[in-house]
Amino acid sequence: MRGPYPSEVRVRVIRLVEEGASRHEAAEQLEVSVSSAVRWMQRYDEDGTSAPMARGGSVSPLEKYTERILEILGEQADLTLDEIIAAMRKRRIPGSRSALSRFFGRHGITYKKKSAGRRTGTSRRGSGAPALGSRARVA
Repeated sequence: MRGPYPSEVRVRVIRLVEEGASRHEAAEQLEVSVSSAVRWMQRYDEDGTSAPMARGGSVSPLEKYTERILEILGEQADLTLDEIIAAMRKRRIPGSRSALSRFFGRHGITYKKKSAGRRTGTSRRGSGAPALGSRARVA
């Protein structure tokens, strides 16, 4: 079965055990695993709840550095991912390229993919003048 059992099944197991059935008997009667019935009863005894425990949802270590990362972007907004990582390392902020990319995705932040020297469509010469040694066409 995917995901947690429905709350109704959990509550029924708890009621059966409170009425005097063993955890094994309650599990067998409701066709759930014994280990699930044991865990549900342990949780119920500890905190009085039958709700399933939270699943997933880990928090990135970069979240505690959000303000400092945004400061880096505020100082120079056109940095590439590698340049941002270098700036983070200078400030002793831990993180990897992939973690920073996911961080930006969660926060809706875009970044340059290529540095100025590697972008397509830009001329390294800068002007429309022909390079030295080339023959210009004269009309």
